[in-house]
Amino acid sequence: MASLALPGSFLDVNKTCHCRYAARNSIIRCNVAEPLMFNKENGRPGMPLQVNGDPSFSNLLNANQLRRFPVAHGHTDTRLRIFSGTANPALSQEIASNMGLELGKIMIKRFADSEIYVQLQESVRGCDVYLVQPTCPPANENLMELLIMIDACRRASAKNITAVVPYFGYARADRKTQGRESIAAKLVANLITEAGADRVLACDLHSGQSMGYFDIPVDHVPGQPVILDYLASKTICSDDLVVVSPDVGGVARARAFAKKLSDAPLAIVDKRRHGHNVAEVMNLIGDVRGKVAVMVDDMIDTAGTIAKGAALLHQEGAREVYACTTHAVFSPPAIERLSSGLFQEVIITNTIPVAEQNYFPQLTILSVANLLGETIWRVHDDCAGGFEPYSNLGID
Repeated sequence: MASLALPGSFLDVNKTCHCRYAARNSIIRCNVAEPLMFNKENGRPGMPLQVNGDPSFSNLLNANQLRRFPVAHGHTDTRLRIFSGTANPALSQEIASNMGLELGKIMIKRFADSEIYVQLQESVRGCDVYLVQPTCPPANENLMELLIMIDACRRASAKNITAVVPYFGYARADRKTQGRESIAAKLVANLITEAGADRVLACDLHSGQSMGYFDIPVDHVPGQPVILDYLASKTICSDDLVVVSPDVGGVARARAFAKKLSDAPLAIVDKRRHGHNVAEVMNLIGDVRGKVAVMVDDMIDTAGTIAKGAALLHQEGAREVYACTTHAVFSPPAIERLSSGLFQEVIITNTIPVAEQNYFPQLTILSVANLLGETIWRVHDDCAGGFEPYSNLGID
């Protein structure tokens, strides 16, 4: 039986060095062991990495190893500014810390009538500005806040404004499924563009076609590498693994995921939806009997689709079921469904903050801060994503 190993991934489970992961219900990240050290050749600081107490790991540059990306400019680059909205300040702070920067100073408050007020507390004239704000629930509040932040930066004469949207709300309204419906994803894209954004950086859009709704460049960053590396650390036997798409629309995503999991077999759950946020599972395409099923989706909202799919997998003889998703929207009653015992583990990322009261024993939260931070540096430096482990970032 071969152990699961990911070619070209951050981690190689056959190596002796592994990233130290925190316990469940906490964000998984690597530990910075030392302060920044400056390169004598270019004056740029680098960030050493200590893994399991071994600082020598930072010298391993093999593409199959987890690399903390070097801090390309750090404190010497005064033209790069990162500001955070109120939707996910913890992720924004982690991105800035990993890049060796400090978050920009900004005042955001609500008036008594719920209007939003934004004022930058420092000059951004001629700067390359990145605004980190997912449009997660409350979606309308966070979206309006992002638009006002963009407008404030534009009126403050920022040179470039990039909207870093880890979770792009309204992405599911990307087409007309019946007459007289709106395509809200296109409307939101227009709003962000007209507000003054020069570029959008998004993580795991619901469908790739949403990139075409923008009239400005879009960098689409998949969250799969973070989840794949975590699964690799679990050393699941590759012969026992099957990747499951919870619906027909997610087959392409699941197929790409399965290919990186030692080309694991694929199964598909056929569902029939009778209304919004209501799904009914009909049957299963593929064999899962006696196998470890990994369900892959871009988001979990009410968890109706993935929970009914997991129940079907157990009925068909699956030994264990894992749920993997980038965006944890977790609208009620998602927590009750996910913690009901159907799943061995629910693996998500921190693109959307999860309140502590919504933690449950099977929940594992992975951090995408390194992934987004590396992307920001590459966009800022006009650098393409052409080498591992970031060659699949799609930044050309």
